[in-house]
Amino acid sequence: MNVGRQLCALIFCILAIPPSFAKNYLSSTYPHDVLEKCLVMPGEFRPVPTAASSFWRDSIPETIRKSYIAYGETYLGKDWPALPATMFSEFKTQGNRVRYEGVCFEKRRHLAALVMAEVAEGRGRFTNDIIDGLWSFFEETWWGLPAHYGHPVPLPEDQNVDLFNAETASLVAWSVYVMSEQLDARSPLIRKRAAQEIDRRILKPAFNGKYWWKTAGMNWNPWISSNWLACVLLYEQDRTRQLQAVEQILGCLDAFMDAYPEDGGCDEGPGYWDRAAASLFEGLNLLRIATGGRIDLSGNAKLQAMGSYIYKTYIGNGYCTNFADAHDNKAVQQVNIVYPFGLYLNDAKMRGFGKYLWQGDDHAGEAYSLSGNFPTLGRELLFLKDINAFEQEQAREPLLTEVWMPNLQIMTTRDEKGLFLAMKGGHNGESHNHNDVGSFIVYADGQPLLIDVGVGEYTSKTFSNDRYGIWTMQSGYHNLPQINGFDQKDGSDYRAEGAVYRKGSLTLDIAHAYPKEAGVAQWKRTARLIRGKGVEITEDYVLNAYHSPSRLMLITPIQPEQAFGKIILGKHRIDYSPNDLRVEVEPISGLLDPLLKKIWGDEMYRIVMTVTSQTTKGRVTYRIR
Repeated sequence: MNVGRQLCALIFCILAIPPSFAKNYLSSTYPHDVLEKCLVMPGEFRPVPTAASSFWRDSIPETIRKSYIAYGETYLGKDWPALPATMFSEFKTQGNRVRYEGVCFEKRRHLAALVMAEVAEGRGRFTNDIIDGLWSFFEETWWGLPAHYGHPVPLPEDQNVDLFNAETASLVAWSVYVMSEQLDARSPLIRKRAAQEIDRRILKPAFNGKYWWKTAGMNWNPWISSNWLACVLLYEQDRTRQLQAVEQILGCLDAFMDAYPEDGGCDEGPGYWDRAAASLFEGLNLLRIATGGRIDLSGNAKLQAMGSYIYKTYIGNGYCTNFADAHDNKAVQQVNIVYPFGLYLNDAKMRGFGKYLWQGDDHAGEAYSLSGNFPTLGRELLFLKDINAFEQEQAREPLLTEVWMPNLQIMTTRDEKGLFLAMKGGHNGESHNHNDVGSFIVYADGQPLLIDVGVGEYTSKTFSNDRYGIWTMQSGYHNLPQINGFDQKDGSDYRAEGAVYRKGSLTLDIAHAYPKEAGVAQWKRTARLIRGKGVEITEDYVLNAYHSPSRLMLITPIQPEQAFGKIILGKHRIDYSPNDLRVEVEPISGLLDPLLKKIWGDEMYRIVMTVTSQTTKGRVTYRIR
């Protein structure tokens, strides 16, 4: 009898655990015959009402509607910008990708703002400008970015499917879908032209092309696939090709999910989560709508972990843990994806975080269209479909006390006095990697104290063989040791080993992140938050030989002041033994480009703590209080 009860209890426990992804889960669970029965027929996908529907005016609160309209009015009557071939070619000739991207993105914001204004107002006032804008898009030779193109100028015959070709196709698709009645009232030829452009720019090349991103485990895969899927569902008219395209997309999303770690950690950092796990959700959400709920992964444990990563890496006061290629240290502001993702997962923390992000934004009470990822029009429309639920949500700042992601080897921990510590292990072959194995950051009272600089403006060098010539990618400009004169090396072979996590503490042996020439047998680094007292860092090392002094680097945006055995950083300080360490401070403000200055201000400093001992074995401890 007892055995029977135990067996029943075991079965109940197993059933209560949300399933994780099996390999190729989507493709194997929803093969062709299943899709044929449940996928919406071509021309019948109606994910949201169109702009002609009173739904938008009845559902969106008046203050929000007015702000959409006011935002759209800032573009009303403005000329549509040109994208000259000479500007496109600057990436190849000068390595500059910022100038073209700035104009390109602003043009797309222009269209999205006008469309949302018309959705909110519904009087046709913005329609002429939208038509002219669409025609301007139709006349662009290619919709992507020069950094992702093989030629110095765009060619009509080369419709390579990159991130922003897909993103723009989706923007055009959603714009034409939601404005269908107004456009047809002017001329059905507008929608016909849109269908032709979407077909030749994404539907055919994405379907026929053997692109590397289709099997990638990083953001390109779901970012493109989710936009491609939107275009397939809204514009593919051939049932056979529709089903085959969706089958391909399921395979793409499978490849991405299979490559993702079980802990849900995004090795590209929180800045790219928006286009990694969040784009995966975007695709899954479209599939759920298009199959009447048949494809629904909302209860999947791995997907839940992938979603919760965004608040697990949240520091507080709007900041996030910004390892890897983060363009700033601010938490993702995309309310129109954080909240719907949380709603999909039924994750109360994530839903509350979405509401908190909106309330804490500088534009609180204004149009959600000012969120950072705009002009992702589909996200905005699908978010507004659930605006009533969002309005009732209670804002919650997710200040988690303790987080450990074992696959990604990231720990975060905080105490009640306002100190926050995060540390990472992993390896130096991660997507959007910096050579930063063993690095840590410290925030105090919700403000940056010891930081990860992140990444500056992207150039032609950023994703080339010269990537690690950029200072922000080098371990010497992270909170890391330089051992025997050597910095870390890039590549997946250079990694942390022997991770030991205990509550508030992480120990990593980072010796293998350095080249053999560094002569390091062991470098055990422990970062520990001693609650109420501060952060303690211990460097426990064994060298094969001593060649030159090892140096411990710390990066801060606060001008340090020195006293005996102390480095003073505003209201906080670093205590160290002058017998063990010799300290110098190097201003590095001259290295900052305009983007980094915008994030951190005009000043930045590298604290260099040189180990005085010339022995091959030792231990150094310093504390942040």
